[in-house]
Amino acid sequence: MMKNMKRWLALALCLAMVFSLAACGKDDGKPTADPNQTGNDPAVTDQPAAEQVYRQLYASEVTTFNYLYTGNTNDLQMSANTVDCLVEYDSYGVMIPSLAESWEANADNTEWTFHIRKGVKWVDYQGNEVADVTAHDWVTAAKYSNTAENEASNQYMYDGIVKNAQAYFNYTAYLLESDNGAKTVDEEGNEIKVVPEVKWEDVGVKATDDYTLVYTMEAPCAYFPSVLSYSSYMPVYEPFLTEQGKNFGAATGPDTILYNGAFLMSEFAPQDHRTLVKNPTYWDKDNVFIDRLELRYNSTAGTIGPEQFIRGEVDYAELDASLLTSWLTDDNTYNMVSSSRPNVSYSYFYVFNFEPRFDASLDPDNWTLAVNNENFRQSIMHALDRVGALAVQDPQNPESIVNNTVTPPTFVSGAGMDFTEYPALKAITDGDSFDADLALEYKAKAVEELTAAGCKFPVKVYMRYNPDTTNWDKECQVVEQQLENALGKDYIDVIVEAGPSTGFLGAVRRTGDFGLMKCNWGADYADPQTWTDPFSKTNTYNFMNQDASRSVGDVACDHKGAETQAIVEEYYRLVDAAKAITTDEAARYTAFAEAEAHLINHAIIVPYSISFTGYVATRLNAFEGEYAPYGLALQRYKYQHLLEEPMNMAKFTAENDKWQTERAAALEANK
Repeated sequence: MMKNMKRWLALALCLAMVFSLAACGKDDGKPTADPNQTGNDPAVTDQPAAEQVYRQLYASEVTTFNYLYTGNTNDLQMSANTVDCLVEYDSYGVMIPSLAESWEANADNTEWTFHIRKGVKWVDYQGNEVADVTAHDWVTAAKYSNTAENEASNQYMYDGIVKNAQAYFNYTAYLLESDNGAKTVDEEGNEIKVVPEVKWEDVGVKATDDYTLVYTMEAPCAYFPSVLSYSSYMPVYEPFLTEQGKNFGAATGPDTILYNGAFLMSEFAPQDHRTLVKNPTYWDKDNVFIDRLELRYNSTAGTIGPEQFIRGEVDYAELDASLLTSWLTDDNTYNMVSSSRPNVSYSYFYVFNFEPRFDASLDPDNWTLAVNNENFRQSIMHALDRVGALAVQDPQNPESIVNNTVTPPTFVSGAGMDFTEYPALKAITDGDSFDADLALEYKAKAVEELTAAGCKFPVKVYMRYNPDTTNWDKECQVVEQQLENALGKDYIDVIVEAGPSTGFLGAVRRTGDFGLMKCNWGADYADPQTWTDPFSKTNTYNFMNQDASRSVGDVACDHKGAETQAIVEEYYRLVDAAKAITTDEAARYTAFAEAEAHLINHAIIVPYSISFTGYVATRLNAFEGEYAPYGLALQRYKYQHLLEEPMNMAKFTAENDKWQTERAAALEANK
């Protein structure tokens, strides 16, 4: 006890220092039951098992249950637990059968055939059977997602993957814009370009019978099965979809979708509560151990959740780092604290905005001059002490969540080697971008060049954050002090400002209302190509595909704009070359590594961290649940038990160590 208290006191002291600074500025692939939960094992007792009810507060309401439309993580939390995919993952990240009992590809991976599990039922929110799940349900889903009228935000997951899917989408978009060919110009008088007809029958999704589903690829695609756990590849029952029309998936009640997954949404009242109950007809119900999920809305969930956890009213709460200190020094609560599970599902990186659209008082013209100077960007990159900033999230071991690359380590491997160890990325992976002396060298070069270009100092660095994201405000304060202390307030003036807690992405990032900001990307499938998506030519992350001839006010910035554009164009050339390699995995990974290294080496983006929720109080063992660094696996409650006692750090560390060892063995066995 005393040894543990000393450890936590040391951690609490570390936290106090951080906030002082902030204030200044298998077998079958399925997990086995927890051996400690013997009270719920019918072999141990003849008494009926007590109902396992998991309770949690949530602060952000869903906008839709239409999983064929949305790619929003918050929206998909419910669908992940109520609608199954063709494949799923065990607790070690090994792909296992779900609604497809088996699958195979042809010799060159251009055609994938899936054999649908028989006897699975579509049911309504009350558990009444509606229809059998068949192969046709995936064909219906694909047609919906690739019909432009439906405006599916997750349609891009078909682009370049399923044969003619994008061509069909483009044709339906043309029909929509041209009023089925009747109009030749749009409302602004611009010509509407005719798009050649593509029939749905030409798209590579076919049900050859009720239980055989065939996807045809645009090009060889070895990673295609990993795409299938994304929402736009979920099935839907066509008669119900047609009946609901625009109301399908409306977030008004639980009756706007059908269910075939582990849980049914028996109740939903917007901004009040959601209730999920175990699906009695579920094909794999023996691996669903939680009987009921009671989720209650409260806009201050982050504030009141910890106190409700102490009182036994909820089973999960995130702990703000400022609150964590008191929990770790209190005998009544320190054994309730555990780390959340760091994971490689999301990568965080700082982006420089090359098309600033913020208020004139923040001098966006001057920022444009500065950000197009590589030495300026390099000075910022090397002045950022990521370990120091991440101590706000993880004061115990911030080094463990630092990410030197965009693609996180262990995400994908090819030819027996982790992607981040490929030649172009290895030096970046093994190094540390933080170097205060080097930052000053870049500053000196930037000052000379930018002064000649007419730039005014200090450059205003407009940094935004979402106030609804725990500790982001404190992290921004730390970063502000780091950059200004390392580079001098004569050089930069970091201006930290909150954005709206609701609609932050639409109001801030997607509109370019920032200069420098931490962003993230969640991977969609098991291939390095997925990590190039946030930097596409139409991206709304850093708008780097700018017009090189742009002028800023009365100052021509052709040279620096052109220099940036040359860097960006070379990146797109490297990405296109990597995408074109479809049969040689090692060569493909080598090429994608070169593209990613190009962005980092020119400080177009600054890699920061992997995903980490922080410290939590929980009665779940995350290591029991499904695991995959993409798709919906991490949002599912299947396979998890409710613990009798909260997870603590000792238990968490032991479970993590055990999982790492067992996962390595599971992945090796699955090669």
